[in-house]
Amino acid sequence: MNILIAENESALVGVLQRGFEAEHYAVDTASSALQAIPMLQDREYHTAIIDLDLPPTEGIAILEFVRNRYQHLPTLVLTSCARVAERVHALDTGADDLLQKPFAFPELAARVRAVMRRGSRLPEVVLRVQDLELNRVERTAKRAERGIVLTPREFSLLEYLMQQPGKRASRAEIVRHVWNLSGETVTNVVDVYINYLRKKIDTEEECKLIHTVRGVGYELHSSAHSSKRSANILLAGAAS
Repeated sequence: MNILIAENESALVGVLQRGFEAEHYAVDTASSALQAIPMLQDREYHTAIIDLDLPPTEGIAILEFVRNRYQHLPTLVLTSCARVAERVHALDTGADDLLQKPFAFPELAARVRAVMRRGSRLPEVVLRVQDLELNRVERTAKRAERGIVLTPREFSLLEYLMQQPGKRASRAEIVRHVWNLSGETVTNVVDVYINYLRKKIDTEEECKLIHTVRGVGYELHSSAHSSKRSANILLAGAAS
């Protein structure tokens, strides 16, 4: 899941980035509207955290851009302003929630989960493939009721594969969506992380869910999907 943080206090940015990455979010940061707006146009985000203190009125400008172009993107604004009128203005402009500085990170994380649950851009909070479940808001995974501890990158990789069960994903596509890098920079990092996931998800199970597509990449599906695909191939062969 992708979060954009528009904040120009470098120390706070570091704290927020480390905190959300520890909860398995992919985090992008921007220190101005000039940086944030192109990022919003180029990548799909599941929530945006916007600092209203960005000079001179860039925080409000980003919020207005989001509401004009991406009406359903959940947004939470941060502010050090104690004036009620300015906080009300931010909410009236379209913020889903507001948190005044200073704040505790657990509260911010909880508010982010709340606005994402209310947001309509996340049609599936829980992804399921056979007995594997991934909760995209609570950032948890389990298989057959067995909890699975994932690193942020492992979570993002599994989330990407589970969003398209049975669909082949090339290494270039995975690098582009999970690592946010050009497909031309493909290395064996995808294979390494697939192996990490296999050890956590498939090792103890008779039915394997993560499959290698030789010469292409990987796909995630159940044995039932594999049997159905084989049947379709046999029917196609008989028809020809």
